[in-house]
Amino acid sequence: MSGLRGRPLELADPAEPHDKRWEPTMGRVCFTLQVRPERLAEYRERHAAVWPEMLTALRDAGWHDYSLFLRDDGLLVGYLLTEDLAAAQAAMEATDVNRRWQAEMAPFFAGGDQRGNVADLPDGRPDRGLTVLDEVFNLDAQLARAQHLGESE
Repeated sequence: MSGLRGRPLELADPAEPHDKRWEPTMGRVCFTLQVRPERLAEYRERHAAVWPEMLTALRDAGWHDYSLFLRDDGLLVGYLLTEDLAAAQAAMEATDVNRRWQAEMAPFFAGGDQRGNVADLPDGRPDRGLTVLDEVFNLDAQLARAQHLGESE
């Protein structure tokens, strides 16, 4: 069996809690933020050409298959693969390019005013205001589980 990006799925003891079973070694992370509706067009433009230095920093920090999805009302959904979200965030925290990028992006997010004051974001930074979502379904994991259970009958 194979997991994401060719990594093997680790089959855990079925007696473990459901959220601890059938997880790939590379973790999927999904998060939300809220972009100010009046800034959607500019937000899209800014993300059509992210600074090459920022792209390299994300990759080097362990952010893989990173995508952002934006709804017309400003709901931003992010998705990435990483071995350790806290470590990936800490690695980005250590970069100057991330500090500059977060300062430029802060005024785009709800909770701030037009002058860029973002009191509702931790430290006024979007990267510290992520709401990480719980994964409740994964097709590959359930197929692997079903195959494993079928083989053991």
